[in-house]
Amino acid sequence: MKRWIWVAWIGLGALFVEAGWALEIRGIRYWNAPDHVRLVLDTSGPVKPKVFGLENPHRLVLDMPGAKLQAPLPKPGGHTPLLQGFRSGKPRPGLLRLVVDLKSPVRPKVFSLPPNKHYGHRLVVDLYGREAKPVKRASARHKPPRLRDVVVAIDAGHGGDDPGAIGRHGTREKDVVLSIARKLAKLIDGTAGMKAVLIRSGDYYIPLRRRMELARKARADLFISIHADSFRNPRVSGAGVYILSRRGASSEAARWLAAQENAADLVGGVSLDDKDDVLAKVLLDLSQTATREHSQDLAREVLQELTRIGRIHHQGVQQAGFVVLKSPDIPSVLVETAFISNPREERRLRSSKYQWYWAKAIHRGVRDYFRRHAPPGTLLASERRHVIARGETLAKIARKYGVSTRQLMLHNALSGTRIKAGQVLKIPMGG
Repeated sequence: MKRWIWVAWIGLGALFVEAGWALEIRGIRYWNAPDHVRLVLDTSGPVKPKVFGLENPHRLVLDMPGAKLQAPLPKPGGHTPLLQGFRSGKPRPGLLRLVVDLKSPVRPKVFSLPPNKHYGHRLVVDLYGREAKPVKRASARHKPPRLRDVVVAIDAGHGGDDPGAIGRHGTREKDVVLSIARKLAKLIDGTAGMKAVLIRSGDYYIPLRRRMELARKARADLFISIHADSFRNPRVSGAGVYILSRRGASSEAARWLAAQENAADLVGGVSLDDKDDVLAKVLLDLSQTATREHSQDLAREVLQELTRIGRIHHQGVQQAGFVVLKSPDIPSVLVETAFISNPREERRLRSSKYQWYWAKAIHRGVRDYFRRHAPPGTLLASERRHVIARGETLAKIARKYGVSTRQLMLHNALSGTRIKAGQVLKIPMGG
């Protein structure tokens, strides 16, 4: 039997085992994410396990002194990529051993979580596959540059062990925002020149900064985080749109400049690791300022569309220090679709019909934003042009290209519908 050592002693504090007292393991569950599996153990108090791995076959072992198993062991199905099964035993008196049978080697990350309003003490074990598939790079020789789609990263808030806010009738924020995110992704994928990337495609949790990393890995042009608000007063209602506050941007700049791995942290395609401190700060400030301005423009477009379908809680774009909005080179907004704490809005959040309303409103805002700010090298930036012939009207031209009169006016900065023969109009893509 070959043994690979990965030992961790963790916990929120020391665990003192006294005669007649045992730590209870009250629940064991797991969540499948695209790049890892999360195990969660509900415990009666802080736990300090010894964790190590074994091979032939692959296993992960958690030894917990003074613990008592009070929950059934899960039975993973064939759809689980890493888990084979669970076993438990007592190798010696006073020691509970939980064995996770694995299908392949893993890199475990183990940590404890304190109680919150939904759960008590928890031990979390994230299992990552040890073997990464090599990235295939296609040769670019003799290939002309191709226009690309704009990429919109859609982040459904919460997930997995974090339900988010819960309505009076049991509606969970994590469920409704994922449903809205999926609908928005369908609309974006159905728009010429656009591509959606779901940051969370299922019911699992992703750490907040990891959500930013996934958006940057996908080379997203926009980042939209979708949530459902909650407040102690159940009468409060309405939608809202947030961008990163100036204070939040300043604190994030300090974090980036202090990071040791700046070689991998690119700002607008420029690495900071080979720049002196002054130049790196200037580049980061410029990037953050431009990104914040674009975030403001996107937020205004989305907010304008949301006003068409319901009440707005805040009349203007709001600012906050949300972690998921802190990418310095991706325009980012957080949309609070409705108050799940309001019984009327909770019913709407459960309705597929209203979920489509919110998805369509956000989609229209994104589409209008890109008509003004399509990145170079994208299909949306390669505009068609139309020379106006005698007798043509703006409405007739709009119908010809499958866009609205308002879209033509916005895209050409027209104050009215009056046009003249010989005038050249820019026709937006993705209409």
